[in-house]
Parts: sequence; C-alpha cells; structure tokens
Amino acid sequence: MSRIGKQPVALPSGVTATVSGQTVEVKGPKGTRSWTATDEVTITQEDDAIRVAPRGNSKRARQQWGMSRTNIANLVQGVTDGFKKELEVQGVGYRAQAQGNTLKLNLGLSHDVDFPVPEGVTVTTPKPTEIVVEGHDEQLVGQVAANIRDWRRPEPYKGKGIRYKGEYIFLKEGKKK
Repeated sequence: MSRIGKQPVALPSGVTATVSGQTVEVKGPKGTRSWTATDEVTITQEDDAIRVAPRGNSKRARQQWGMSRTNIANLVQGVTDGFKKELEVQGVGYRAQAQGNTLKLNLGLSHDVDFPVPEGVTVTTPKPTEIVVEGHDEQLVGQVAANIRDWRRPEPYKGKGIRYKGEYIFLKEGKKK
C-alpha cells in the first residue's frame, strides 16, 4: 500500500479543481495548471479534496498511484504558493544581474553569459551574488535553476561557482610541498 497515495490532496480556499477523465485542472491565485494521469490510476474529486486510487494490483499501477498523488499535490502548491529555488554565486568578480527576460552572468569567462529566462519563470537578483528562480511549475523552476548552475558548477578546491543556497561543497586539499 502506498502511504503517500492513500492521503487525499486537500484543496485550500481560493483553489478550484476539475477532474475530467484522467485530466486534472487546478485554478488558483497564481494561475491555472493541468496534468494528465496514466490509465493505471483513478482520480475522483470530493468536496474539497482529490483522491487517487490504483486500478488493479499490478506493479505499474502501484508505482503510478503515489506519483500521481504527488503530481496533483504539486499542482495545488504551484497555484497557491509557487515554487522557489535560491542560488548563490561565489567567486571574485562573479556576479549576476537580471535584466527583463535575460539573466546576465559574469563568471570569469572571456565573455558575459546572457541566459534567456523561459516563459512561466521569474528570475530576480536581490544581490549581485544571489539568484532567485520562482514559478508555479516545480519541474520548470528546478530545470532553470540547474541550467543556470551548469554555467559554472562549484569547483572542489576553492568552492568558486554557482551553488544552491545551503549546499555544502566538500573542499579538497590542494598540493603540498
């Protein structure tokens, strides 16, 4: 039995959901999101909750059960609170600056990096060494943060680069004489 799948997804006030077949559409203060489930699960809507149940007892149905419930919960969280990833830029002369739909990164390369921000995500820089990626789609927010981080991953000797806030980088010891 899936411990996650058994729990219903509660709909907070101000959020409405419609279930039509395998498609769930959720409307809230931050926008509208929809998701289509596989045929291995059954989705039902009660008064202020959505329940997911497996069809049959096959391994795939049980796998999809918890995942489907989590995806629906992410839809609800995305339209109410949204998702946020924070990045830190560390290194001498390394900085970031948000300009409209582009993020300008100075990362010690021979040129500045202009990172285009996709639709549905907002990128802000409260400080030149901090980047905040926000949006209502968890997968898209995480992917944009990972793409920004890929421009200069933290290196293991000095720790310079772009890292997630609170990420610990295991530093190696340098050469000895």
